[in-house]
Amino acid sequence: MKIAPSTSASVATLSNTADSKTLRDRAQVVIATLAVVGIVVHLVLRLAEVSSQLQSAPLVLVLLLGGLPLVGELAVKLFRREFGSDLLAGISIVTSVLLDEYLAGSLVVLMLSGGEALEVYAIGSASSVLDALARRMPTSAHRIRDGQLEDISLNEVAVGDMLTILPHETSPVDGTVVEGRGSMDESYLTGEPYVISKVPGSSVLSGAVNGQSVLTVRTEKLPVDSRYAKIMAVMKASEQQRPRLRRLGDTLGAWYTPFALLVAGTAWAYSGEAIRFLAVLVVATPCPLLIAIPVAIIGSVSLAAKRGIIIKDPSVLEQAPTCRIAIFDKTGTLTYGQPQLTDSFVDAAFSEEEVLACAASIEQYSKHPLAPAVLAAAKARGIALRETSAVSERPGEGLTGTVGAHVVSITSRKAVAALGISAALPPTAGGLECVILIDSRYAATYRFRDEPRSDGRSFIKHLKPRHGFNRVLLLSGDRESEVRYLAEKIGITEIHAGQTPEQKLALVRTLTASDRTLFMGDGINDAPALTAATVGIAFGQAHDVTAEAAGAVVLDSSLERVDELLHISARMRRIALQSAMGGIALSIVGMFIAAAGSLPPVAGAVAQELIDVFAVLNALRVAWVPKHLSDIE
Repeated sequence: MKIAPSTSASVATLSNTADSKTLRDRAQVVIATLAVVGIVVHLVLRLAEVSSQLQSAPLVLVLLLGGLPLVGELAVKLFRREFGSDLLAGISIVTSVLLDEYLAGSLVVLMLSGGEALEVYAIGSASSVLDALARRMPTSAHRIRDGQLEDISLNEVAVGDMLTILPHETSPVDGTVVEGRGSMDESYLTGEPYVISKVPGSSVLSGAVNGQSVLTVRTEKLPVDSRYAKIMAVMKASEQQRPRLRRLGDTLGAWYTPFALLVAGTAWAYSGEAIRFLAVLVVATPCPLLIAIPVAIIGSVSLAAKRGIIIKDPSVLEQAPTCRIAIFDKTGTLTYGQPQLTDSFVDAAFSEEEVLACAASIEQYSKHPLAPAVLAAAKARGIALRETSAVSERPGEGLTGTVGAHVVSITSRKAVAALGISAALPPTAGGLECVILIDSRYAATYRFRDEPRSDGRSFIKHLKPRHGFNRVLLLSGDRESEVRYLAEKIGITEIHAGQTPEQKLALVRTLTASDRTLFMGDGINDAPALTAATVGIAFGQAHDVTAEAAGAVVLDSSLERVDELLHISARMRRIALQSAMGGIALSIVGMFIAAAGSLPPVAGAVAQELIDVFAVLNALRVAWVPKHLSDIE
């Protein structure tokens, strides 16, 4: 059987990508440094009044070693019919060489290489995270075959293989424990703040770190299809995205470039002086587009990080202020995500302590949001957990396990009805609930309540007037009574309850097709919807696939931080456009002065540098912490 390329192959690919990026990054820094040194040496030689040939030598070196590669890259873009705003810089360099204006050409090399180095840094911030993910994944596995343990590479692993995970090793696959008892740290993948106990029947996620016991795991998915591989795929896609504002710079360059060439050509034709053509192009070099926008992005990412907001995709900063539909998950987003057991209805055939002991004993192996509430209730009553085995938790079927001699199931009202089990269930009510079956007999119904966040109502209320949202929706997989209860508490009128992950995804896609959407959620089931929305925000200290699918991660569980993200985004967009458009406006003024013959090439290059300084200083304002970042009342 042919095995699909595994994560180990992805590791090699990512490593090559990282090496290529590093070489390009270093090349831009080297060229910029060479330009600075060459210009300084030229000026020193000029002050020393040495021969003109000797004065020009360092500039010629800059143009050969720095300008030629840059012009070569631009020529390739031109051949591909990619007419970016940096095309003017390439024409300026070539023209300066033809007219023996080496200083002007070297200054253009400095402007262009410095701008590109800064851009690479701005849009490549995800690479370090991607590299860390690649390094963390094991490249081999311990397979059991014919009673013998053998080490194999990940691309040899097949579904159904029995793998041994040694103490403190990282699981290479998604699978099920078939032998051994212990615990695994899944915090890197699930965001849970504690380790998860493992017994036969427990699920294991790739990327989880084993504890002190040896576990035997049956492979359920190929490594290439594992949770960890999917996280890396999402990160890879995120790394390759370009900030939309940078693409806006290319859009502006699409009209700015021919306009500058028209002015330069007209000046040359009218005056008969080719030097004016060069002067116009030098002062027209669009460094505000090349530099100011990435600087604004970097500053905003830095400011957001200081506020506990991680920007995974810089395009979030450009798109968030334009979103008009806000979609929120319920549990852990608009609620605290800490349900508490409030009521228990126990069948007369069972004792309350017996049911709670059985329920808590299998809930300790679950990652369901209600599990901590059941465990907390058992601990408060002083009830000891019992020996448990054969734990299984399949989507839509609830949690099942063997506690002592009893088979215990924790499921839903709907599932009980589907099984045809006769049960005197209490009437439905607002809140969360689960139904407990012991040996296929109805034992109890537990009710829980997850309270809305204290700032939820004021946050929702201010979204329309302050941020321009036209629609606010509450989207949840919980029962309608619980969803409606929360919606009334916080002031949302449009709700969609009982939604599966697939239904959430379909709804978000439909809404996104009609207008720009912002989706905020914190569960693994939210990952597809986060990806489908125009802007996806993962809420809480999530490090799982949810966080990787989102464009931004709000680490602090506070709606105020989400409001700050919206304000930071709007501020970045405004300041970035001010810097770019303001710089372009000043460049156009300089172009006409140069066209009139009042601004020679070197002076034009210096003027352009001053314009760059203005644009960059204005862009740097985004990193300053304003007096108020949130306006929630």
